[in-house]
Amino acid sequence: MAQLLRADLLPEAWIAPPAVRDLRALVRHRVALVRLRTRMQNKIHAAAADHGYDRPASYWTGPGRAWLAALDLPPVPVQVITSCLAVIDHLDPLIGQADAALRGYARTDPRVAALTELPGIGPVTALIIIAETGDITRFGSARKLASWAGLTPTVRGSDVKVRHGHISKQGSPILRWALNQAAQHARKSPGFEPAWTAIAARRGPKIATTAISRKLLCRAWHLLTEHAAAPPGAAQAQLPSRSRN
Repeated sequence: MAQLLRADLLPEAWIAPPAVRDLRALVRHRVALVRLRTRMQNKIHAAAADHGYDRPASYWTGPGRAWLAALDLPPVPVQVITSCLAVIDHLDPLIGQADAALRGYARTDPRVAALTELPGIGPVTALIIIAETGDITRFGSARKLASWAGLTPTVRGSDVKVRHGHISKQGSPILRWALNQAAQHARKSPGFEPAWTAIAARRGPKIATTAISRKLLCRAWHLLTEHAAAPPGAAQAQLPSRSRN
């Protein structure tokens, strides 16, 4: 270890500054709350479906809840549905608080406006990209960022053959999840639809969506790199300080 250190052969570890860690904690907290709410919603769907009931519209609006209450269900699924609705009711204001705090970050960071020009990327996804990647200048290219994020395929080869496998899935799972969600919308846009259709025809829709996720992240790298390289007189993106939140 000492010899590697003296020879400058050990890679440097980037430590996020406090403001980035705060934003990262907030977006991860918001994602965790939304995922928990989704699990509760899925349990309600399953409890109704197990007894032959289905509704194309929402289950947790006023009409949806009235529909649920009118179902002829045994006591156990009624208890499950009631408990899940109570959890959803508790989570909604907490998610609202997290969203309000994130809107405060979005208003003070011009990088958000740049990233939301990309199809499928809204303010929350933009903040996830910003928080999870941190200092964009530590990535020398868009491909290096995609590799760090685990969105490039693994490569296995010999002296006569090279095989490309699944994506490595290293790096931030929340970043990959957010980009995948964005890709579901971006793939329908004119700039991405032809590529998605061509890849889906050859390798299937899942791999095609992952390819769109990678394209989105590469475009995000270019936007963030251009912003980081802006002259001192231009508007610089600064994360809000801790005292603002």
